[in-house]
Amino acid sequence: MKNVIRLKSEPIKFTQTLSILFALVVSSVFYLNTHGQRSCGTMEYQQILEQEDPAMIQRMQEIEQFTRDFALSANTASRALVTIPVVVHVVYNTPSENISDAQIQSQITALNKDFRKLNSDASNIPSAFSGIAADVNIEFCLASVDPSGNPTNGIIRTPTSLTSFTISGNEVKYASLGGSNAWDSSKYLNIWVCDISGTLLGYGQFPGGNAATDGVVVDYMYFGTTGTATAPYNKGRTATHEIGHWMNLRHIWGDDGTGCTGSDFVDDTPNCAGPNYGCPTYPKSSCSNGASGDLFMNFMDYTDDACMYMFTSGQATRMQAIFATGGPRASLTSSSGCGTPNLSGCGAITNLAASSISQTSATIGWVAASNAVSYNVQYKTSAATSWINTSTTSTSIVLSGLSASSTYNVQVQAVCTSGTGSFSMINFTTSSAATPANCTDPYESNNSSNKAKAIAVNSNLNALISTATDVDWFKFNNTSSATNIRIELTGLPANFDVYLYNPSGTLISQSINTGTTAETINWNTTLVGTYKIRIIGAGGGFNASQCYTVRASISNIAFREGWDYSENETNFDANKSEIIIANVFPNPTNGKLNVILDATEAQNAQLRICDVTGRTALQHNATCVSGSNTFILDMESLPNGYYLLVIDNGKTSSTIRVVKN
Repeated sequence: MKNVIRLKSEPIKFTQTLSILFALVVSSVFYLNTHGQRSCGTMEYQQILEQEDPAMIQRMQEIEQFTRDFALSANTASRALVTIPVVVHVVYNTPSENISDAQIQSQITALNKDFRKLNSDASNIPSAFSGIAADVNIEFCLASVDPSGNPTNGIIRTPTSLTSFTISGNEVKYASLGGSNAWDSSKYLNIWVCDISGTLLGYGQFPGGNAATDGVVVDYMYFGTTGTATAPYNKGRTATHEIGHWMNLRHIWGDDGTGCTGSDFVDDTPNCAGPNYGCPTYPKSSCSNGASGDLFMNFMDYTDDACMYMFTSGQATRMQAIFATGGPRASLTSSSGCGTPNLSGCGAITNLAASSISQTSATIGWVAASNAVSYNVQYKTSAATSWINTSTTSTSIVLSGLSASSTYNVQVQAVCTSGTGSFSMINFTTSSAATPANCTDPYESNNSSNKAKAIAVNSNLNALISTATDVDWFKFNNTSSATNIRIELTGLPANFDVYLYNPSGTLISQSINTGTTAETINWNTTLVGTYKIRIIGAGGGFNASQCYTVRASISNIAFREGWDYSENETNFDANKSEIIIANVFPNPTNGKLNVILDATEAQNAQLRICDVTGRTALQHNATCVSGSNTFILDMESLPNGYYLLVIDNGKTSSTIRVVKN
């Protein structure tokens, strides 16, 4: 028999139990975050709410007593169907976070299957638990009527300047903090979809909390079954789990860590020792719970989406209780949120689209909304925090004065004599600026390593860093007969840096000089394969009208940096030396020091950074090939001041002064 608090009609006292559970679960949440497994923040969030509103503890006790009384008297065979109007607040900072209507609808579909036991994977329920698997008799619909009685699609899209949202701040639920205000929580289930900071998948609010924050929050990467939904949490079960909390369900292990002493206040869910992760093999037993073991396929465990697929009859009773007469969410059963809108009000904007898009303009069009006399239009770049507002009596408008290669957000709202309708929104991107005549190929699809552009060796290419965020990646192959590599950038119109990566993807060399119109990397090697070049504008430098030249050369002869030792403090003859300092940069440095050595033959050398007393502060043992060799010394941990770089191969040595600032 499961360790639970028995259902009785007399008053109960479990404040101390809740406090212990909350203290334990907070440490559990942080453990999950560290290990990247499913992590629900509901109990952590609950503790924050109780600290802000201690009276919530008493309200939850009263709700729990009501739930127990309902369970004792309820006729579970005659549960009324409850339909819950849903409003989805999409709060986004990047285009990918602004999930599609189709992705939102996929989540509503998943919820209706899960709560009605219509999910196809319910067939996987072990026979030992099939008798308690329940149709909760609760359904969900995207709202068709907004709080003012006007038509709506149940989706609110809100751009934000925040890159993510926290549990502690609850910012996503307040427009003043960069989020979106809740609709009346006595009539709608509010679901916020956003980028949640850390690794939490979502969190919900139990009945009895602040109406202004009531609802659930789900990260945009784990919402619905398509679009940005990411495996193994791409079957919509994160929302199912969090809405379970919103309907007063607890985690099946009772949030006691792994002590086997907690309770979810449900008789028919076996006690278990903490959350289950991934997809366990059935049966998996703990807490002496018998041959059938843990109910890890329950929606209130922590398993992957593909391995949770049931509520129990006891859980269904708890959820039905909150909608019963006198229950904390009973008002939702009489909500008109999914009813017929007031047709005398403003209709919704449909078929919103952008066309005739150029570098500086675009035409925005839509289908006329019912009862509209004009339309409010607002637009901005996706990076901006304020809107540009205009209006029109037509069903289209030309936006001009736009910036090339920029993503714009546009919102259109119908204006009627009775008020205004809901905003509808689209995104579009203006055309790129014209490619300069000397750039036959600007390579603008190569902004990441996996999209590196293949280039020919031993020939020049003209390319373009056209914006502050533009990155150019190129790839080439050396051969067994020409293994040595030289990368040259010339004609630089701004301060550009170049980096070289070996076939394993490891950064092996870089050239990051400032105040020059050229950069060079020499890399003498015997390793044959595909190498990659990354070129960026240092500090956001770019030039949209002037190209630079890049050349990747390979040779069977070792490349050398050059024999310039004007600052070398040794007096040996370069023609007889075996190794010399060819270049050191940047000097002064605030951390990484690039050291280029020229060697007449393959040999070992020792690189030492010495302070003014002669003490060795940093040492590196180097293996050099014939020709140019590049090494990076990390001086970040050293105090600022003057140092000597000493190169010693056991026969000769050379020294140069370097400065750390």
